[in-house]
Amino acid sequence: MADVDRRRDDRNGGGGGGFRGPRNDRRKRGRDDDEYEHGNFRNQRARQEIPPGTRIRRVLVEAAEDAQGREPVDIKGALSNVGKLAADNWGDEYVREVFVTVALKVVAEQPLKIPFIAAAVLYANEYKSEAAAEVVAAATLQIQEALQEGAWRTVKLLLRFIACLSPLFEEDGVVPVLNELFDRAVDLQTASSEDAIGIELVKIILLTIPYLIAANDSDAIKEQVAELLEKTEIVATAPHSLDALVNPYPAIGGDDDNRPMAFGSVISLVQRQLQEETNKGWPLSCIPRAFEPVKREAEANGDTNGNGEHAPSQKHTFPVIEVPSPIYANSGEVFPEVFFSLYADQDVESVPPTTHIACSLIRDAVVDTVNILDFNRNATSKYLNELDNFWTPGTFTRRETGFDRLKEYTGGVSTWKPEDVGIDALFSQIFKLPAPQHRLICYHSVITEVCKLAPQAIAPSLGRAIRFIYRSIDQLDLELQYRFMDWFAHHLSNFEFRWKWQEWTADIPLPDIHPRRAFINGALDKEIRLSFAKRIRETLPDPFQVLVPASKEKDVPDFKYASDNLPYATEARALLKLLKEKASEEQIQAILDDISDQASSHGVPDPLVSSTDVYMTCILNVGSKSMSHVISNIDRLKDKLSALATQSEAARRQIISSVVDFWSLHPGNAANIVDKLLNYTIITPMSVIEWALHERMDRGRALASAQMYELVSHTVAKVSARVRQVLQQRANTSLPFDQRQVIDAVLPRERQTLRDLYATIEDAVASVANGSQDEMMERYEGGEEERAIIMQWGERWVRVWRRKAAVEEAVVGEAAVGELVEPEPIPEPVEEPAADMNDALDAFEAEAGTGGAMDVIDEVS
Repeated sequence: MADVDRRRDDRNGGGGGGFRGPRNDRRKRGRDDDEYEHGNFRNQRARQEIPPGTRIRRVLVEAAEDAQGREPVDIKGALSNVGKLAADNWGDEYVREVFVTVALKVVAEQPLKIPFIAAAVLYANEYKSEAAAEVVAAATLQIQEALQEGAWRTVKLLLRFIACLSPLFEEDGVVPVLNELFDRAVDLQTASSEDAIGIELVKIILLTIPYLIAANDSDAIKEQVAELLEKTEIVATAPHSLDALVNPYPAIGGDDDNRPMAFGSVISLVQRQLQEETNKGWPLSCIPRAFEPVKREAEANGDTNGNGEHAPSQKHTFPVIEVPSPIYANSGEVFPEVFFSLYADQDVESVPPTTHIACSLIRDAVVDTVNILDFNRNATSKYLNELDNFWTPGTFTRRETGFDRLKEYTGGVSTWKPEDVGIDALFSQIFKLPAPQHRLICYHSVITEVCKLAPQAIAPSLGRAIRFIYRSIDQLDLELQYRFMDWFAHHLSNFEFRWKWQEWTADIPLPDIHPRRAFINGALDKEIRLSFAKRIRETLPDPFQVLVPASKEKDVPDFKYASDNLPYATEARALLKLLKEKASEEQIQAILDDISDQASSHGVPDPLVSSTDVYMTCILNVGSKSMSHVISNIDRLKDKLSALATQSEAARRQIISSVVDFWSLHPGNAANIVDKLLNYTIITPMSVIEWALHERMDRGRALASAQMYELVSHTVAKVSARVRQVLQQRANTSLPFDQRQVIDAVLPRERQTLRDLYATIEDAVASVANGSQDEMMERYEGGEEERAIIMQWGERWVRVWRRKAAVEEAVVGEAAVGELVEPEPIPEPVEEPAADMNDALDAFEAEAGTGGAMDVIDEVS
């Protein structure tokens, strides 16, 4: 094959592809031409060398990432080269700007790369100390700004970067700053036992220490760290008064021994891990050491230490970092952070155990990366897929290693799967209490992208995570159960709704109030909302078909008054016809009055309830084609609906009942319509709460309904958003102070409305939790087992709403808001009067002398 001449023959008699026009007889130049042999290529673009600034930017931004089709990169060599390149071109202003700015941007946005960026700076210091000095100076300014603003994550990442630069500094480096942070933490903890900012400061200290020792393991540093750990132990091991409200697996029914995972705060976990590392001599094996002092042959100038090695690099004075006192405290941060893991401490270690410092270091870096890059799920999923690149080689097992194969590993080989570590970190944010940093859809989308990027690696990890959560769904915090339900349905919708439902077939006979059966019912309803009933039925095995009946496939519900068996059926059909014809208000009112009269004659306590039910059901039927249709009808008839609702609280609740009953097969539509009715103020938030937790409580069974939880939580969230909006406008200094005073007068009323909602909810669910609800006094058909399950639902509801109430008090309560103080007026700048031209000439003449200004000008001429 090598002897065959494969050059194209474009001549007419050859096989070059046929006629190509009048110029086809011209032979192309090839390897045999003289110009080709002598390198005289024509029409070739000159190859341009990539500028130093561009090369520096690329290496810093892509540090430790996969080669993506290129040759594997020696990370130490690449960082050494980029440091030398920056030093050699430090006179170029653009190079200086790129090196400093990009390095700090990567530190702030891609925490996984901090040790590598620090190594690049250390290499640059080997060749030109000014480069490292400028980076440190810029980082110091950013740390100072972050301390003043209370941007604690930025403080943590920049201090970690400075800790990795410890070989640069002469003194103790970052240790004095850590000690000062601890002093501020003690002040905050002393002032309030519920303080969370002090805990965050101690967490920053503890997570900085490993990187400090990995960069500088001198005995002096280790002694100072040991002293610091003795002090932090007091804060780290002290229980927080709000720990119980953020435990993802609370002790329901007093059972504290069968939890799926042990409860522990992040700060206490890191404290124990660091103490364990101290006992082992600080191996810190997971942290990459990407810097090695440069060794060079003896130079002509004799700049060596006698054995051919380059003299030690120049040391720098540690910058001055002032920790403000009192420290900035954000009132919104109330609860301590809890460590959550789906895979930790199991028989086969697919993630670092909770006793190993790598557990906290890797989790912290991954979580920060996910939360910082919330705007770019593709980049986030890429970094999660390449997670093993950013830690010491050998920390993880090979990607896509099957879980069953891990059991075969022996001899100290790592069994930590990078896929499990990434998924574990993402679920820790979805299940973060009281609330995740970003909207849940952010984490949903990252899981979807990671699964699409490496389906064979991620899908098995997700399957094990789903099974773990489902097995203990009855012990999981109620709010987290519904977060999991939302994610589960959303995730399946991105992958053709495929799941091994057969594994849960044994739970189909369970009663609807059982947590696992309630989860299945709610998840299927969510799937139908994201698709349609027939599509979902096709994905389910036969035992699950009964959960999605054929009646759910109807796009338009049946009009219940179509049959004469119900009272007021004739009037209802007549009213429906009038509404479709957009008849006058008088005609409609006449029929409503007729229904009320009949109801009164039948002994109905509130006749307005009957006419309201007929009216609202007809409106829903007219607009049943789509959500936009029903909203259009409600908007057109909102005045009449509001008039009916204001006449009777029972009528207001009946509007909600009519909506929920009409869309009983599609609860999502009912929830959306109730939300629109709240926007139009046709119904009130309190009427929704009382309808759900009193009128439809059904001896506590309603607490097992996903629809009831959705209605209650969305209603309270709407009121909470309203209160926070008022608070935000109250603090808006761009508004005139008299307007802010008006808003301040409104705030107590809005705040009290929110408090009343929380009080009503807790009263209703607490009575179910302790079994004192009036209807619960009667014997249940399911006996004591059913009663016990319902009481557990009550406990779970109580816990959720007590936590939410505590969060709101910490944000909008009187103690958090404070008094409205009028700002001091800003003095207006005094404008100096414009100088008069005659005065200027007189002054000039006086200075020039008696000869006058013109004489001076003549003399100069």
